[in-house]
Amino acid sequence: MLETIPDSVLALIGQPQYREVSEIEVEAGYIYNSCAATQNANPLFWDRAAAERITGGPIAPPSMLSAWFRPHFWRPGAAGEQKALQAHFDLKRLLELPEAIIADNEMVFGVPVRIGDRLQSAQVVRSISEPKTTRLGRGRFWVVEVNMENQLGQFVGSDSYTAFGYTRTDQAAAP
Repeated sequence: MLETIPDSVLALIGQPQYREVSEIEVEAGYIYNSCAATQNANPLFWDRAAAERITGGPIAPPSMLSAWFRPHFWRPGAAGEQKALQAHFDLKRLLELPEAIIADNEMVFGVPVRIGDRLQSAQVVRSISEPKTTRLGRGRFWVVEVNMENQLGQFVGSDSYTAFGYTRTDQAAAP
């Protein structure tokens, strides 16, 4: 682990990275599969008339917000393995912290995501802590926020992840 954060890494804080447009449009099939898998019977997602009356038309479950940005493991023309939350993996590499866990996740919602929307996102490193030692090992906490909007530029939500990147210590490895 690097004891001092390089200036090049500090310069990433607050800067939007990895701007992307979702590979797929928001579509009913994904919504129905997700609701069926979680046994979510909310009529907003199943009953077009109820959705029209309550929200002005069908919407996607807010909990699916990040689903529209999960890359397929493979896609034509893409090089290498596709990963979501690339800024997180960059920090692991740049700070020489081979292990990491997501310690916290917070979602904020804006306007509803609707069938046919094509969402776009950007990842922002919000903070990187001083070195810390936990039962897992020695490392740093960091926060990466993914901000999302629809094709009209309207904020649909953000997904904020607090991670702990670390190197195992002898004491952490003991039972």
